[in-house]
This record gives sequence, structure tokens and C-alpha cells, in this order.
Amino acid sequence: MEEVLKLQKRIVPELVELLEKRYNILRTIYYNEPVGRRVLASNLGIGERIVRTEINFLKAQGFIEINTPGMTITKDGEEIIDKLKDSIHELRGLSEIEDFIKDSFKLRRVIVVPGDCDDDRTIMSEIGRAAANYLKEVLKDNSIVAITGGSTIKQVVDNMSRVTSFKNILVVPARGGMGANVETQANTLSARLAKKLEGNYKLFHVPDNLSDTAINAIKKEKSIQDVLKYIYNADILIYGVGRACKMARRRGLTEEKINSIKTDGGVGEAFGYYFDKKGDVVYSTPSVGIKNDEIGKINTLIAVAGGSSKAEAILSTEINNYNGVLITDEGAAKKIVELINSQ
Repeated sequence: MEEVLKLQKRIVPELVELLEKRYNILRTIYYNEPVGRRVLASNLGIGERIVRTEINFLKAQGFIEINTPGMTITKDGEEIIDKLKDSIHELRGLSEIEDFIKDSFKLRRVIVVPGDCDDDRTIMSEIGRAAANYLKEVLKDNSIVAITGGSTIKQVVDNMSRVTSFKNILVVPARGGMGANVETQANTLSARLAKKLEGNYKLFHVPDNLSDTAINAIKKEKSIQDVLKYIYNADILIYGVGRACKMARRRGLTEEKINSIKTDGGVGEAFGYYFDKKGDVVYSTPSVGIKNDEIGKINTLIAVAGGSSKAEAILSTEINNYNGVLITDEGAAKKIVELINSQ
């Protein structure tokens, strides 16, 4: 089927463009339903007249329903989205890009979803779904899953379906909490993920950016030691990646420290560590939880991040992450390939 589509792309490219357009419309409705025509047109960046024409076609085919609250996807529509996903992946040459990044970084696996979440926020849901599906592949009985916080990891949890086939799963926060948004904190996400996996969870009530004295005192608490024991024995770690300066400000670092990170070449951040273009740590925020020198002991490391603007940050955190797993989008992946080729 993919070979036929590739031939069509060469002979009648307008048909393939139409296929991609209708796929994007269905996917956008799926992640925003119920959604109105005007909002859909705005999200896709195309005119309402074009959207109206395509919506009429998709409704006639039974892929969507139109009600007072807005448009929703039918079961047939969901099936089409799922079946077209791999074809779109091949048409855009994403398998070759995955292999190139995988070989360049010596990663265990790279998964690239079509699109760029910098241009289309629904792509973040696609990344989250891909990460959730991969997590289900590597889970086993008695797994300990450590996760960081953040909006990207929230998408992984949001897109995880209920799983009942594993026994004694434990989910723990990888580090102390950060920020005022409870919904994206590691504690909240750990509890939600554990519920979907019908497992257990541990909470870790330790803020970031404590003084060394405070951290040493907290580490002596038995409740903290108990959770740390599980964190250090995790066999799966799921974490997001951020741009160094943006994450430094979010973590409340001083402008002096932010400038120092920038001067030292810091471009990417993951679980409180700031990396330069070569993958070397230039700074780490004081915190209790997973340590950079400990993650090599974890069997499965899953980095989840997307957007072309994060390409340099992703490269900095994954370049020395041998045998890790990267789940990202087309925008970031293509930019990463450019960065690798320019070095």
C-alpha cells in the first residue's frame, strides 16, 4: 500500500496532498471534539470555505457527525485516522529520519509523528499517544515507572488508555515538584498514570531549588528515603525536554545564573540538568530525586518532546543517551537532522 502511495505522489501529487489535508482535518477534529468550523479552520490555518467543502465530504462518507456543540469523529473516522497514520508516516519519509537519528545518537529507538507542534498544538497529543503506546510495549509485571512533570508528560498520561494486563505496577515522581500548576506536577501525573495502569503510586512532596542544607535534612526523613528507594530502582523513566533558558526561568533561577548557563553553552534541560551542544552538563538545580549519573542504571529511558524550536535542546540531552528512546515530531526531527549534518 505504501509503495502505491509513493507512486501516486510522483505521478499525481495533488491526490496525496488531498489525502494529507483530509487526514489532518480528521485528526484535528478528533483531538478537539466537539469543535466548530471556525475554530477548526483557525487551528488548521486554512480558509473556512475550504473547510466547509471538506467537512461536507467527510460527513457524507460517515467519518464525522455534526451536532449543535460541534463536529465529532465517528467510529469509522477513528478507524480511518488509525489506518492512515502509518501511510502518512511513510509518505513523509519519517522512517528514514528515525533511522538516521537513531544511528547518529546510538539510541534504541526513535519514533517520529507527522507535523510540528510549534505550528499545530494537536501534534502534542499525537506525541503523547505514541509515547503511551510505546510505554505499553515495554511495561511488564512489577515495573517501577518514574516520570517527570510538565505539559508534555501530561499528554502521555492523557493519551494512555486503561491497561489491566500487568500486575504490581508502581509509578513514582522522578524529582521534586516545580511550578504552581498542580495538573502538570509529577505527583499528580504519577497518581493519574497509576490509576490508568491499575497500579500503585508514591507521592514525593519535595519542592525544587532547595538549599543544600535543606536537601540534606529532607533526605534523612524516612518517608523521603522510602520514595527515593523506589525512584532509584525504577526500570522505566519518562521525561520531557525543555530549552535551557526557558526552563531556568520557570524554575525560578536568578538572571545571573541564567546568564551563566547561557555563557557555558547550555541549550537543553531534562530532569533539572542543563546540557550544552555536546551533551555535557553545565549546571544542575538542587533537588531530591533522579540523578544524571544514576539514569544509566535504568533499563528504559524515554524522552518525549516536540517542536522544531526544541530541536537543539533535544539534541543536547540525547546525544550521549546511548540506548535511550526518543519520541518526537517531524518538525523537531528534521531540524535535528540539519543540526547533525552541520556539525
